[in-house]
Amino acid sequence: MSEDLKQSALEYHASPRPGKLSVEVTKPTVTSRDLSLAYSPGVAEPVREIAKDEELAYRYTNKGNLVAVISDGTAILGLGNLGPLASKPVMEGKGVLFKRFAGIDVFDVEVKAESPQAFIDTVARIADTFGGINLEDIKAPECFEIERILIEQCNIPIFHDDQHGTAIVTAAGMINALELQDKDIATARIVCLGAGAAAVACMKLLISCGAKSENIFMLDRKGVIHSGREDLNQYKAMFAVDTEMRTLADACEGADVFVGLSGPDLMTPEMLNSMAPNPVVFACSNPDPEIKPELALATRDDLIMATGRSDYPNQVNNVLGFPFIFRGALDVRATAINEEMKVAAVHAIRELAKQPVPQEVIDAYGGEQFSYGKNYIIPKPMDIRLLTDVCAAVAKAAVDSGVARLPYPGHYPLKSIDDITIV
Repeated sequence: MSEDLKQSALEYHASPRPGKLSVEVTKPTVTSRDLSLAYSPGVAEPVREIAKDEELAYRYTNKGNLVAVISDGTAILGLGNLGPLASKPVMEGKGVLFKRFAGIDVFDVEVKAESPQAFIDTVARIADTFGGINLEDIKAPECFEIERILIEQCNIPIFHDDQHGTAIVTAAGMINALELQDKDIATARIVCLGAGAAAVACMKLLISCGAKSENIFMLDRKGVIHSGREDLNQYKAMFAVDTEMRTLADACEGADVFVGLSGPDLMTPEMLNSMAPNPVVFACSNPDPEIKPELALATRDDLIMATGRSDYPNQVNNVLGFPFIFRGALDVRATAINEEMKVAAVHAIRELAKQPVPQEVIDAYGGEQFSYGKNYIIPKPMDIRLLTDVCAAVAKAAVDSGVARLPYPGHYPLKSIDDITIV
């Protein structure tokens, strides 16, 4: 990052008012009567009603449109374990995206916890305040157990976006890329460089979408995760295969797909050249991908390339997913975000990429033209149709899979976040 951009980022966060979020008052507070209704004595009436029926919290409070973005700061962006307070700018930023793209209110919560169990206990005790919880920037493998236990203990959606948001957008783009390359996900041989939270979630969701586990070759810092290794935790062990492959170069030879969720410049042109015809390369390490697009495209002209960066085509960007997934879940008061809802989001996102792109999206990107193809396999974040298509698909999947407490809502399609009806 240039010095100019660093200073601009610091100034952006500091001025004219520190931070990126504020709390707004949603009811009149002009008269003495207004204040009597907002607080004492009027506030006693909804208190009594909620005490009799906790579901009425959705009617009388902001619970139904409020998500907590919670972190312990152990895996902040690409910066590592810098502590919970250092994670606050990221958590506020996540709140900005929730509000901007899906009209969802957010409290960011940074937890100083001496252990994963302490973190779980803290989150579980405050969960009733919210309609959903977005876990963020928690290191693996602790994040898997933290999410699993919180899902068991809470009756609201618990969603670790570093896992599932990345997986959903990756799967949407991957299915389209394979289709364009005339490949079948059921037979594609997939190399995954990285074995952390995002990598494990991506591969599990690709399996839910039709990939075969025996065709997935995952690598960590020690090389290929194979059945002969005795140093694997339970999450890596799920992807152990019986193979003689040991290195990334071994795994890439003849592979159809490369997914990088690891670090910069780890894939060489030689590895790329050894892949099967018409390969798909998702080099998603940020800010520096596993292989730079310029180098990859100079090496082969038959590939489809995606990265995590906004300055290249096909950005794998979580903002295509999490705001709309939570919006759909909140709209039907889902008790969880399950596999059916994730797969529904995948297909809604990927199908949207095949539709003609509205003029307002083209205008938002400086007049650049987009159409379904090698350089446009997933929609752009500014596409307002995400609010319609993904929310609707997730809400319907929640109803169909039995985790919704309200029927499928009647306010889709949406033209903007101003059309959202809070239920």
